[in-house]
Amino acid sequence: MTLLARILIDLPERFVFSTAITVYINHINYGNHLDNSALLSLVSEARVRFFKALGYTELDVDGLGIIVADAAVQYRSEAFHGEVLRFEMTANDFNKYGCDLVWRVSETDSGREVARGKTGIMFFDYAARKPASVPPAFSLRFAG
Repeated sequence: MTLLARILIDLPERFVFSTAITVYINHINYGNHLDNSALLSLVSEARVRFFKALGYTELDVDGLGIIVADAAVQYRSEAFHGEVLRFEMTANDFNKYGCDLVWRVSETDSGREVARGKTGIMFFDYAARKPASVPPAFSLRFAG
């Protein structure tokens, strides 16, 4: 018998950003809870808000865009229609071309953790159509 490897996401001590997003009916699946694909869509919305709060867009982080390179999710509990979810996010684990955006999703009233994960991003020069180094001003925001 082969056991499936489990994804384990370690959370940082603090997040630099949070935003609240309501679960709408179109986020619900046949199990009457938040659909896994809808969660990733909501994380994408939170990511856009994260960059906006930092004064950027996903197409302009000090002149460079970003590309999502990978994503890992660890589901912790169900979420339901009408609940307000708190998305917390920060950047860590920097390398030459990118970093991880680590996030946690919790239901705001109870504090129940719904999911945690990380999204690997790579900086990209869309004009040259090639990867680019992390803008120093961006990585300095998360140092220390």
